[in-house]
Amino acid sequence: MFMQRSALAVARRAAVTPVARRTFAASVIRRDAKNVEPKQSVGQKMKSFEEIKTEEDLITPGAAPGSVPTDLEQSTGLERLEILGKMQGVDIFDMRPLDASRRGTLDNPIIVRSAGDEQFAGCTGYPADSHIVTWLGMTRERPVERCPECGSVYKMEYIGPADDGHGHHDHHGYEEPKTFADYVKPKYW
Repeated sequence: MFMQRSALAVARRAAVTPVARRTFAASVIRRDAKNVEPKQSVGQKMKSFEEIKTEEDLITPGAAPGSVPTDLEQSTGLERLEILGKMQGVDIFDMRPLDASRRGTLDNPIIVRSAGDEQFAGCTGYPADSHIVTWLGMTRERPVERCPECGSVYKMEYIGPADDGHGHHDHHGYEEPKTFADYVKPKYW
């Protein structure tokens, strides 16, 4: 009885090797892959950052057949614009941190640039890292926000197109909720 259990345990632990190490289909594919010659893509050429004028210019011709594409060859849209900009030394999305060397005031707020209708900014206080990150939301209709922790003021500067062309500015009767700031008399500001 003891020997039967030991034999079963050893059989379970034994490494099982397959009869064929590689299937025949993989062998045929591998042999054919040696005969593939990389060809340049026909019709389109890569455009540089200066040559991009429309959204269609951000579509790439792709990599040559039989080769592995690079990030530049396979990226499209905003990702492609960002890669081309970085190759030219241009920071497309302005990823620099906000000015944390001073506290923003109503007269001299910290400017947050945005190409969209709304922008979120994280305040860590003044001096820097004096409180946890407090996220402030600014919109085109309400561009100024004050941090409730440290009192620093942030203002969104819209840098996008004058009209986005969507025609959704009425928000279907949506009214922004009132905050305590709506009830404070202007003379206390």
